[in-house]
Amino acid sequence: MNRKKYAVILFCVMTVLVIGQFTGVRAFVQGVEGGQNGSYAFRLFNDGEAENTLLSKIQEEAAKRRIEPVDAVVDRVWKAIPGYNGLEVDIDSTYKKAKTAPEGAEIQYVYREIKPRISLDDLEPQPIYRGNPAKPMAALMINVAWGNQYIVPMLDTLDEAKVKATFFLDGSWLKKNVELAQEIQRRGHQIENHAYSHPNMSQLDESRARLEISKTKDLLKEKLGVENRWFAPPSGDFNDRTVRQAADQGLKTVLWTLDTVDWKNPPPSSVIAKISKKVEPGSLILMHPTASSSEALKEIIQTIQHKGLKLGTVDETLSSSRVNTPGS
Repeated sequence: MNRKKYAVILFCVMTVLVIGQFTGVRAFVQGVEGGQNGSYAFRLFNDGEAENTLLSKIQEEAAKRRIEPVDAVVDRVWKAIPGYNGLEVDIDSTYKKAKTAPEGAEIQYVYREIKPRISLDDLEPQPIYRGNPAKPMAALMINVAWGNQYIVPMLDTLDEAKVKATFFLDGSWLKKNVELAQEIQRRGHQIENHAYSHPNMSQLDESRARLEISKTKDLLKEKLGVENRWFAPPSGDFNDRTVRQAADQGLKTVLWTLDTVDWKNPPPSSVIAKISKKVEPGSLILMHPTASSSEALKEIIQTIQHKGLKLGTVDETLSSSRVNTPGS
């Protein structure tokens, strides 16, 4: 009897389990027919379709927004001209950002720069007179071998305008004016090499020419901790040997696009007018600590900025980095 009872109980338990499973399946089927689980599946399908549409839209727009980089070149007139980074949409980052944005929000595109295949460093040593014409930036080059009385007023004007310049220091001047050089540095300006005794570099013998560069390079390191990168030959006088010697010491030779000729003490208004007429993207503007440039500096800066150009250091202007990258 006991065995029969156990058999009956086991049969009942199995029957309940089978009915429960059947009922669950039936309920699920009914739910699908009634649209409950079906609507969930439909939502999953719709979400996947929307994401694919979003990704396709970003990919399509990325192709339209891509800007190719520009390689550095040696120009027949301007000699070495730096490259300029291109720009592309970072599709993955843009997609991730767009997925988390509120429904209906505009896509916020994330960009990254594309480096040129050829940079200034890839070119044979050449003088540099300008930045890339596609880059809306210009630089003030202030060569210092005299004019101490005008330096602080010029620094004050640069501070007021929140502009950084590049000061090329004569080594013999630096040796005598370390505190003033440190003040230039303290104000956040770039400091570079203007030889040691303001010679005409092309007229020196090889050992003396090399010494003019190395002596100031060493002094910049010793007195200011500056890692020298650029060499501006005094009076713009140089030859191929000068460029090669600078390159041998890790320096690029830089000249200017626009000369204020302020050492002739022109009226400040004529300096401003000249720059207003001739400044363009990539311009390197030469000046000195003089009465003319000191008085004209504020309006020079305003004139350049009103033309839609950003003022940077020589290092910034001659780099391939883009100006005002979207999303940066």
